Amino acid sequence: MTEKLWSGRFQKETDALTDDFNSSISFDKRLYHQDIRGSIAHAKMLGKQKIIDQKDADLIVKTLKQILTDIQNNKIQFSEKMEDIHMNIESILIDRIGDVGKELHTGRSRNDQVATDMHLYIKDVCLLMVDDIKSLISTLLDLASKHTETIVPGYTHLQRAQPITFAHQLLAYVEMFKRDIKRFRQVYEMADSLPLGAGALATTTYPLDRYYVAKELDFSNIYLNSLDAVSDRDFCIDFLEACSVIMMHLSRFSEEVVLWCTSEFHFITLDDAFSTGSSIMPQKKNPDIAELVRGKTGRTYGDLMSLLTTMKGIPLAYNKDMQEDKEPIFDAFDTVEICLKTFTKMIATITVNKDAMYKAASHGFANATDAADWLVKHGIPFRDAHGIVGQLVYDCIQKGKSLDTLSIEEYKKINPIFDESIYQAIDLHNCVSQRKIVGGPAKTTVERAIAINKGLLKKL
Repeated sequence: MTEKLWSGRFQKETDALTDDFNSSISFDKRLYHQDIRGSIAHAKMLGKQKIIDQKDADLIVKTLKQILTDIQNNKIQFSEKMEDIHMNIESILIDRIGDVGKELHTGRSRNDQVATDMHLYIKDVCLLMVDDIKSLISTLLDLASKHTETIVPGYTHLQRAQPITFAHQLLAYVEMFKRDIKRFRQVYEMADSLPLGAGALATTTYPLDRYYVAKELDFSNIYLNSLDAVSDRDFCIDFLEACSVIMMHLSRFSEEVVLWCTSEFHFITLDDAFSTGSSIMPQKKNPDIAELVRGKTGRTYGDLMSLLTTMKGIPLAYNKDMQEDKEPIFDAFDTVEICLKTFTKMIATITVNKDAMYKAASHGFANATDAADWLVKHGIPFRDAHGIVGQLVYDCIQKGKSLDTLSIEEYKKINPIFDESIYQAIDLHNCVSQRKIVGGPAKTTVERAIAINKGLLKKL
């Protein structure tokens, strides 16, 4: 029978279908780096604590480092029969150094080993996510710096509402992505506790030094309960939740990109390198990158729901169900990473059509609120001013005019308080420049926000 590292109690080979169904090496092989890091720290501790001979510990550490190099150089092929990454690496170790390699698993279980691997992996990929998001924010800040005076209509209910600048709109997404960085930092902290030493579920009788291992692996804490240590996957769920939220933000942004590059809006033109064509309609230039990001958001939500559903009925402590934590994590990371990188390049290469943006802001009565504010500043209560401007808008609609093109006589017919200064108040540039309070779209305010965010970006 094929020897498995756990086969001592068994008198019969597992069915080939069982081997295939039970095996996770096809996907958890990507944890090889984290698994070897954890094993090196564990071996060092075993030697330090005199649980195994120091010479044996040194040999194990040296060989594990060689195995890591060989894996990175594609010199090792993993075996399906060894089930998972942990047993594959241990088997390779034993093949190379014999019985000494069998000492590595002293005082640990695959339960606390895989939990440690996943903690290390989540910490690693959270840092990668932060770097990718910072790159996107930097791209948005650079683009915003060029468009602090580019007038564009702001929307509510997808109806033109008030004039803003394109920079102001971009900075709204900067704020979202800053929160995403904070969220991934929080996930990192949630994953920053060491489970190794918990054993299968009840620790061990060996005098392990868990704090030494934690320091070796850059963990700031250790789990204080061994049952929780091997069965906790909250940090994985937190990671998937953070992935889902940033994908929601990217999807919202993508929806705007899709709208902006239509003929109806024509606010932006996508670079050819980040567009696709039609197999039948030669005139088409499709925003497929933005559409795919929008579509992959649902996939990431599915990863989150998958793990939430897997975990909801699991009793303490470890259960094989928890093997299902890895594929959603790997899929979500791969999905979010390629979306962030591709989306960033797409945004960096867009052409902004300023004239189309200004023309759109000039229609739809985006300056109506400013007309009402003019009345308030001339002693009319806001509720009355709101009604007066509503009448003006109705009059414009009937005549096919805008507030800018109504004559002063037409204004005075609605209310005699109007004078020529109303035209200055409803000028789009003035509408924007007067909104100087923190968070507003005025050029000076937006420039200040860009400067603050550039400074923050170095600290995030």
